Amino acid sequence: MLSFPSTTGLYTDHYELTMAQGYFLSQRHEKQASFDYFFRKAPFGGSFVVFSGLSSVLEMIQKFRFSSTELTYLKSLGFDESFIDYLSQFSFQGNIYSVKEGELIFPNEPVLRVEGTIIETQLVETLLLNILNFESLIATKACRMRLAAGDRVLLEFGLRRAQGLGGIHASKAAISGGFDKTSNVYSAYHFKIDSSGTMAHSWIQSFDDELEAFRTYARFFPEECVLLVDTYNTLKSGIPNAITIARELSAQGHQLAGIRLDSGDLTYLSKKARQMLDEAGLHMVKIVASNQLDENIIQSLLAQGAPIDVFGVGTSLATGKSDAALDGVYKLAFYDEKPSIKVSENLAKMTLPGVKTIHRFIDQDNLFCADGISLAHEQAYDQIYHPTEAGKHKDISGCQSEELIQQVMNQGTITLQLQTPAENAAYTKSRLLQLPEEHKRFLNPHVYKVGISQKLQDARNEMAKQYLKKDSFNS
Repeated sequence: MLSFPSTTGLYTDHYELTMAQGYFLSQRHEKQASFDYFFRKAPFGGSFVVFSGLSSVLEMIQKFRFSSTELTYLKSLGFDESFIDYLSQFSFQGNIYSVKEGELIFPNEPVLRVEGTIIETQLVETLLLNILNFESLIATKACRMRLAAGDRVLLEFGLRRAQGLGGIHASKAAISGGFDKTSNVYSAYHFKIDSSGTMAHSWIQSFDDELEAFRTYARFFPEECVLLVDTYNTLKSGIPNAITIARELSAQGHQLAGIRLDSGDLTYLSKKARQMLDEAGLHMVKIVASNQLDENIIQSLLAQGAPIDVFGVGTSLATGKSDAALDGVYKLAFYDEKPSIKVSENLAKMTLPGVKTIHRFIDQDNLFCADGISLAHEQAYDQIYHPTEAGKHKDISGCQSEELIQQVMNQGTITLQLQTPAENAAYTKSRLLQLPEEHKRFLNPHVYKVGISQKLQDARNEMAKQYLKKDSFNS
């Protein structure tokens, strides 16, 4: 895994520290609290999110403390000296419960819970949101491209277009979402994933002759030779020269791995390229396509019969185009031995109080049919209720169920074996097989049913009634 700085305490927003100082100075910092992480809307017009970033979050929270130089900096900002003394001994000693990394999750589900003192649960908020929201966004985008591409090879090379250092975790999340390799050597090294890359147009332009550029590259990389064929003229120059190199490699006991198309009408050019390669007896040479691809373009290319074997995706993946962010939030649900709620006249904005868990219900065909959110101490229940629309409910008495929430950190120590991005991807793939097709389509996907138990619904409604009554009286 990536080696983070030895301390991560400053990986936060300023107001987290001002609140923390307030808790400390008012002597409330040892009060117990519980926060939930969830998102409200699936990105890219889809119905689900691939949960990613848990391993990064756990590693960083395990190192959440402050160095002496960082404390000096906080002192220069005007923070109270007694609070800074407290921070000098601070480390996260709470508990974290979460769904598994790579799990398919849906709007409004509390998929991660942080328990501990109010000060430690508050301080890790920004770090947690930053990592989970970004990695889950990119993993979801990658997963959609995997659904579009089927079993074809997917290569990620978005580092040059990514938002600064975010590109490091974008490459990791891309693999978690289903991509095969990355061009990002830094991420490949740190996260134990495969890297891949061939040549740019500049390589070919640096030679007086395209054929000589190809021949020189093939001499140095005879086993993994992929030639970029669109620098000058794809059909009249690039592919004919690639065929010449393929024959020379064959005479030497090697095989040309592929050609890459990076511009033009990819459907037309890939079909002509396949025809030319096959007529030359080069049936095993792969066709790689790149140039501003996303899941919709990949789906369209394949629907048109484009014989493309490998897709290289950069900008749209590493930036999460066209959704800039996942709207994940972190809300207080329990404080000082009492459930807590954020009240709103808009029921969709009202949070679910108390310590909760999630059950996934599975039908007789081994397919997901619904998720239920309940209070953690509840026993089995047969009905789930729509969180915001009164009267809507679903009978799940005939379904099998599995609890999705597990403890992943105990008193500040990680309690599970962290998975590699490839292992996360394998888990996501297995879960996608259980998700009905109507939830996976890109255009108007069917909304997956997420409901709450009767006891949780009653608890929320009763608390909301009390707070709204107070507000009405005070106004």
